[in-house]
Amino acid sequence: MATTTTHESSPRPADRSLSVRAYLEDPAEIYRASFRTIAAEAPLESLPEALRPLAARLIHASGMTDLVPDLAFSADAVAAGQQALAGAATILVDARMVMAGITDPRARLVCILDAPEVAAHAAATHTTRSAAGMELACEQLGGAVVAIGNAPTALFRLLELIARGAPRPALILGFPVGFVGAAEAKQALAEGDHGVPFVTLAGRRGGSAMAAAAVNALFAGLP
Repeated sequence: MATTTTHESSPRPADRSLSVRAYLEDPAEIYRASFRTIAAEAPLESLPEALRPLAARLIHASGMTDLVPDLAFSADAVAAGQQALAGAATILVDARMVMAGITDPRARLVCILDAPEVAAHAAATHTTRSAAGMELACEQLGGAVVAIGNAPTALFRLLELIARGAPRPALILGFPVGFVGAAEAKQALAEGDHGVPFVTLAGRRGGSAMAAAAVNALFAGLP
């Protein structure tokens, strides 16, 4: 008669090659240490003094200490943005991801994609929802801070609207990200004769976190 031998499985010995390294847990010290690193590694001194806190926030949001040479801005950008925010200006954003990253309770936020007619307008005009949303938000542009972190088409349409005589924003924070149109839209912002203060980052880099960080930096400079 054949016999069957059953082997009970025994627990594997702990893998002692895997160890958790000691790490910093104090939130305030993590924040301070991050900005010490930024100050040490990024050439912030090459920027106007008023712009340095905003640039540091962009680096903090992205981890890119090499972005400073790619920043483009108008001399009055920070002052114009802070004056607008101190006066409770509307902040128009191109995506809810940007909205979610803006933390100051004083922020009066409007996402251009939230209007119920955006999708239908985009389909009717054969464009993106972001471009359609910017067009529908045209009447809210005057004196606003516009923060774009995703869609190049939103920035292109904004510049087109201004060229056609739309109300001028107080400040444009142009950080669309991507491989199609992002670099070109930001170049148009930096080189255009639109007469609006701006901050942007040349090339493909950008994103919601950067756009939100730029707004947060402006609020941080207010009383």
